[in-house]
Amino acid sequence: MIETQTIAIQRTAASRLAEVDFATVPFGKVFADHMFVADFRNGEWKNLRIIPYGHLPMSPATPAIHYGQAIFEGMKAFRGGSGEINLFRPLDNWKRLNISAERMCLAQVPEEIFMDGLTALITLDRQWVPNTPGGSLYIRPFLFSADEYIGIRPSENFTFMIINCPVGPYYSTPVKVCIETHYTRAVAGGTGYAKAGGNYGGAIYPAKLSQDKGYHQLIWTDGKNHEYIEESGTMNVMFVIDGVLVTPAMSDSILAGITRDSVLKLARHWGMKTEERKISVNELLAALKEKRVQEAFGAGTAATIAPIELIGFEGTDYYLPPVSERPFSGRVLREMDAIKRGQQPDPFGWIHKV
Repeated sequence: MIETQTIAIQRTAASRLAEVDFATVPFGKVFADHMFVADFRNGEWKNLRIIPYGHLPMSPATPAIHYGQAIFEGMKAFRGGSGEINLFRPLDNWKRLNISAERMCLAQVPEEIFMDGLTALITLDRQWVPNTPGGSLYIRPFLFSADEYIGIRPSENFTFMIINCPVGPYYSTPVKVCIETHYTRAVAGGTGYAKAGGNYGGAIYPAKLSQDKGYHQLIWTDGKNHEYIEESGTMNVMFVIDGVLVTPAMSDSILAGITRDSVLKLARHWGMKTEERKISVNELLAALKEKRVQEAFGAGTAATIAPIELIGFEGTDYYLPPVSERPFSGRVLREMDAIKRGQQPDPFGWIHKV
């Protein structure tokens, strides 16, 4: 392990903490005082440091800008009842980061650099973890090419960073989504299973088109025939159909969501039947028309559980039952939040205390 003292720490001279109202802080716009940085040069990681949050000096020729050689993760820290700070499944984020890194030809980040840098940063910025209902510290690890080179090739130099920001709920109301059958988020053999920046950049335009029609987000379908359900916006999508928790099976066009996996584990722990399989658009529409879809929700780090109010398809909106009548997703949200805040036992070993 790399010892924490090998991480050089430069504390900010002027904390912005006193300026923040945690009860009203907007998602993703207010950043904590510090950030972690590590450089990969000459085949090894070096120069581990925590410095005040600020802008980066960067060559205008870096491939991260020109060719999208960049990946990221999303995770959260929570304040427990005794003031302790809990990280939720951080090793799973580290593993997924390296899966994405392999796909995008980026350097692997060792566990000790990821975890020691993360722990040191959150320890330093621990006062930024909100103690408000629904509040948490959103953490963004990311990795990008740092070469100074114009041309398509695997890079030799990389930068790994972690920044963080206090947040409240991502969605304040149930979301309205529509099924997308023209634009494509990912295809078989592509980068859909990686948290690569380009996956998200390419999704903004079709999402905007749906928002112009009054929806919050899309339900993505497969890139070949638009026949099967894949994801919902930037989240995995899950349904309770005839009392069974159903979600699209993992593939190389679907991100392996950590929240998705947590929901499945809780459901099985409670004895609920689950199915990970292909879900066709036609099957979902038939179940909606027949009122057999009891619940529908997105599952992801930012929103945790985002109840879906309605699903639109070709000009028709299909409404789901009121959120108050959805026992499963409500229970999942409460149970996961209680585990994250140390208010309930953690039977799965998900919590890493800072």
